[in-house]
Amino acid sequence: MTQRIIIDACGWVAIIDAGINFEIELEHLFGNFELILLPEITEELERLSVKRTRKNTLLLELLAKKSNEINHISHDLRHTDDIIYDLAVNHQLAVLTVDKDLKRRLFKSGIDVVEVVKNNHLNLIEGL
Repeated sequence: MTQRIIIDACGWVAIIDAGINFEIELEHLFGNFELILLPEITEELERLSVKRTRKNTLLLELLAKKSNEINHISHDLRHTDDIIYDLAVNHQLAVLTVDKDLKRRLFKSGIDVVEVVKNNHLNLIEGL
């Protein structure tokens, strides 16, 4: 079975800043996986990318190539974290993030969370 994983902007930045080979790490955690990218995350990463130097790029082309962008229609949700939460809960998708509040909400709802840990690896926190 393929695990679908939503990429949060702060999670992607943490992966890049830590120099993590995300494909090897995610394959180790899940075997087969599919990265899910929301347009809101792409926009946020593009805004962050403008502030970074050429040497410190966010590798947005790599992310676009390795992920599938999906639109999640949510009429009453405006905050990106709420959209991620709604999509993850309704479709049982894991989420890669370092956002503490989002991780807590997801964990309490039984959603698996992938986080960047200090030793430059990814760690799986399985939801309740």
